[in-house]
Amino acid sequence: MGDWTNIKGKDGEFRAYVAKPQGQAKGAVVVIQEIFGVNAVMRGKADWLAREGYWALAPDLFWRIKPGIELTDQSEAEWKQAIDYMNQLDKGAAVEDVQATMTAARGWGAKKVGCLGYCMGGYIAFLAACRTDTDASVAYHGGGIHTALGEAGGIKKPVLLHNPMKDGFIPVEALNTIRETLKSNPLVTIYEYAEQDHAFTREGGAHYDEGAKQLADGRTIAWLGRHLA
Repeated sequence: MGDWTNIKGKDGEFRAYVAKPQGQAKGAVVVIQEIFGVNAVMRGKADWLAREGYWALAPDLFWRIKPGIELTDQSEAEWKQAIDYMNQLDKGAAVEDVQATMTAARGWGAKKVGCLGYCMGGYIAFLAACRTDTDASVAYHGGGIHTALGEAGGIKKPVLLHNPMKDGFIPVEALNTIRETLKSNPLVTIYEYAEQDHAFTREGGAHYDEGAKQLADGRTIAWLGRHLA
C-alpha cells in the first residue's frame, strides 16, 4: 500500500515508509517504530492509519546504526539483536528525526501532524509530546515514560497513553506513577487495560489480544479524529 521516501534530518537523510489515504487526508501521523525497526508490523500500522484517512509516515530511526534494519519478535536471536539496537539508539536524536518527519509532512500540505508509537516508539512519542511541535501524541505500552515525567511540563498538545497493567516489561509501580503524575494534566488521557500484557496490539505477537486491540485502536481513531482531523 505504501512506498518509501527520503526525509532530510538535522544529521542527514533517512528513509521513511509512507502510506497515503484515498482521497483528501484528514491529517498526518508519524508512526514510531518498536525495537524491531520499520518491519512488516510497523508498515501494517501505517497502512491501517492510511485506511482511516491519514497520511502515515514511519521513519527509520535506526539509520545511524544501520539503515533498513527489519527484525521480528519470533526468535530469541532477533530479540537480543533488537534490544541491542534499542540500547544503541540515541533517543534524543530519534526525537529530532520524528520532528524532521513531521516537518516534512507539513511541507507536503498536512495542516495537523501527530505521532503514534509502540514500545520504544511509545517512549519516543511521549518525548516528542514534550519537545516537538506535534499536534497530538499517542503511546502504546511506552517503556520508559516513567523516567521522563520530569519533562511533562513541556506538553502543549493532547497526549493519549494505552497502558497494559500486566506488562512484563514495565513494572506496575511505574505505570501507577505515570497515572498519578499525569492525572491532573487536562491534556493527558490514559487508558489502562487490566488484563493485558506488553504489545497486546502487535499482530502475531505472544501477547496479542484481538478484542483489546480493537478497543484500543478504536479509541485512538476517535481521539485522532478530535485532535487532528
